[in-house]
Amino acid sequence: MTAAVRSCAVPAAGALPSHSGASRWWLCAAAALALAGCGSPEQQARAEREAERAVHAIQDFQRDQQIWREQRHRELLKPDGWTSLVGLHPIEPGAHYFGSDADNGIRVGVGPGHIGLLNLDKGRLRFVPERGLALTLNEQPLKGAAVLLADDSPAGPTRIGFDEGKGVLTAIKRGGRWYLRVRHADAPSRVGFSAIEYWPAKQDWKLSAKFVAHPAGQTIEVANIIGVIEPTPNPGAVEFERDGRSFRLEALDQGGEELMLVFADRTSGHGSYSAGRFLDVPRPNPQGKVTVDFNKAYNPPCAFTPFATCPLPPQGNRLDLEVTAGEKAYKPAGAAAHAS
Repeated sequence: MTAAVRSCAVPAAGALPSHSGASRWWLCAAAALALAGCGSPEQQARAEREAERAVHAIQDFQRDQQIWREQRHRELLKPDGWTSLVGLHPIEPGAHYFGSDADNGIRVGVGPGHIGLLNLDKGRLRFVPERGLALTLNEQPLKGAAVLLADDSPAGPTRIGFDEGKGVLTAIKRGGRWYLRVRHADAPSRVGFSAIEYWPAKQDWKLSAKFVAHPAGQTIEVANIIGVIEPTPNPGAVEFERDGRSFRLEALDQGGEELMLVFADRTSGHGSYSAGRFLDVPRPNPQGKVTVDFNKAYNPPCAFTPFATCPLPPQGNRLDLEVTAGEKAYKPAGAAAHAS
């Protein structure tokens, strides 16, 4: 009975389950409850309680998956989310005018013809705005020149707003080099966004794993998609079992509340994004246990835009396993229409 209930998978769509999908799910639950009618009154009562717990567990799992998918969709489509990227421009030492006109040293694809002057000198980036241009600095009116902080600053990158807040300029550092990152709410990748496809969410892809800690301060070299290799904090590895086999993934610490797994598997390029996927996992409990839910494996920003700088799976994080869970490879609306 319990096995029958646990075999019911959450519908694959990112939205609420369809009528037919919900009907199949409730048929599984009804079958389990019917089996509770067998045996003595005590056995029946115990079986009914077990069936009820199993149904509640499925409902909780389904609700958790749905909430995660909805939040994922919202984050991607925020006006300054990953789908809003429209440019990534190297900033060399020296002074550079920038804007959308062709006479700029750094030509951006959107925004005013002339936005201002960037001056990178001895690791310090100074911005002098074009006179009379309405810009914001961290959501407040910009009144003059400013020093721009990059994304490695504890306070985060300085945000220069243009086009009445639709556009955002920030500075990022990769491998010691500076880049100008440009976002715009009207980015084609955002306004033309198509749905994310998922494998059916299944409880057997939510695994209990062991965290194996590394010595304090250990790092691992991680290459990103633009060819820069950077040492990244590597506090430990996550070990888990699947289909009777043991697997191991090195975990990255990017300073948040969770650890990050960047991995590839046998679906990479064959159903999932070719460069690999990300998975956030909670930090281990005092017993060194951690839950790894591959149903929440997601595409890196580079799957949606060519202007991101995504890390690639580090050495050892390529699984000899088909992870048929989480997000599938993203198909832009135009590509999906052409394929049909």
